[in-house]
Amino acid sequence: MHNNHNLALVTQPDTSQQEAPLKKSEPSQWHAFLTLGFQKTARGTVLKTCDHKGPLYVQKPFYPEGADTAHVYLLHPPGGLVSGDRLTITANLSENTHVLITTPGAGRVYRARDDKTLQHQVTQLNVPKDSVMEWLPQEAILYPNAHTRLENQINLTENAKFIGWEVTCFGLPANQADFADGQAEQGFEIRQDGRLKVRERLVIDEQSRAIFKAKAGLANNPINGLMIAGPFDRSDKYDELIDTLRSHCTEHLSLSGVTLVDEYIIIRSLHHDSEKMRQLFTQCWREIRPALINKTACEPRIWAT
Repeated sequence: MHNNHNLALVTQPDTSQQEAPLKKSEPSQWHAFLTLGFQKTARGTVLKTCDHKGPLYVQKPFYPEGADTAHVYLLHPPGGLVSGDRLTITANLSENTHVLITTPGAGRVYRARDDKTLQHQVTQLNVPKDSVMEWLPQEAILYPNAHTRLENQINLTENAKFIGWEVTCFGLPANQADFADGQAEQGFEIRQDGRLKVRERLVIDEQSRAIFKAKAGLANNPINGLMIAGPFDRSDKYDELIDTLRSHCTEHLSLSGVTLVDEYIIIRSLHHDSEKMRQLFTQCWREIRPALINKTACEPRIWAT
C-alpha cells in the first residue's frame, strides 16, 4: 500500500519509479479440505488423523453410546459457501470402526456472484469391512440464485454398512423467497466393492426449472429429502420395517416413498417444512438402525441444542 507520509516528501516524483496502480482485489474464496482417519484401538474407535486446510474442522469425538462408536461434529465456521468455494470432506475408516458424523446447524449455499462461479462441495466416505458409517448432517439451505454442485460418494467394502441422508431447502420459504434463477446439481452415489449400487442425481437449471411445480417433480414443495441405508441381507424379509417407515411418512403428511432397491432401503420425501422433514428422517433412522446394525438409536447431543 502507498505510505502517504513518504509520498508527501517527494516534490518531483520520478515517473520511472512510480508504483503500478493498485489492482482491484479478487473476490474471496476458499479451497478447503478436511480428511479424517478413524482406527479401532484398545480404547475403541478413535480419530487417529485429522488433516485440514481452510475453515473446516471437527471437535473431538464424543462417545454417548460407548467407546466403539464415535460421534463427530463437522464445523464450518464461515457458515456457508460463496462463489468460488470448494470444500472436500473425506472420512477414511479402518476395519471394525463405527462413526457417526453430523453438523451443529444447517449448511448454507449463499447467493452466487454475477459471474456464477461454482459453489462446490464433495463428500467422500470410505468404509471398509465390518465398519459402519452414519452420515447425518442437518439440512442444506440453497439461497435464491445460488449456483452449486453437491456430491456425495460412499465406498463400501464387503459387509460394511451405511446410513445417510440429505435434506435440501431450495430458497428461503420462511421469507417467501424461492430458488429464483439458482442452479443446482446434486449427486448421491454408493459403490460396494467397486460396483455401483445406488446413484441419485438431481439437476436444476434453465432447462429443468419446471421441476419445482411438476407433479412428477417437487410439486411446489421447497424441501427435498433423500435417505439411504444398507446393504441389508437379501435373504431376510423387511416388509414389516418398510410398512413402519411408510406409516411414519403418512403421519408427517409428506409426499414420500419407501422402496427396497436391491439391498438398500431408499426414502424419498418432499415437504414444506425442513424441521418436520428432519423429524421424519430421525424417526425412520430409529427404526432402521437396529434392523441394519443391531444398535438402538442414540441421538447426537448437538441435536437437542
